[in-house]
Amino acid sequence: MTALLVVLGGALGAVCRHLVTVLLRGRLGATTAGAVLAVNASGSFLLGLVAGQATGAAPDWLLPLVGVGFCGAYTTFATHAVEVVSAARAGRTRHALADLLLNLVLGVLLVSLGYSITT
Repeated sequence: MTALLVVLGGALGAVCRHLVTVLLRGRLGATTAGAVLAVNASGSFLLGLVAGQATGAAPDWLLPLVGVGFCGAYTTFATHAVEVVSAARAGRTRHALADLLLNLVLGVLLVSLGYSITT
């Protein structure tokens, strides 16, 4: 049953990542790096909320469905890594470092914020 929850959450998370990225890039004019940052930041905050809730009296399905499945597929480390490497290879070292630090620092801060809200 747990594997099915992860699969379902993963399918929903991947679709949501695609839709958010299309919306941010198409309608709001975000760059690929900006869209990836927004997805990773919002996913980090959601994961913090879920992780905090899961330490209490949360239902057993919450962490596999939303934490592992949805957030795992919604956030996108591989795309972020490609963005950083592409920027570095194109000689945009400052952009690559800023992208790397923003995703890492913002992700940790938002996970912490979400966790503290629900515990």
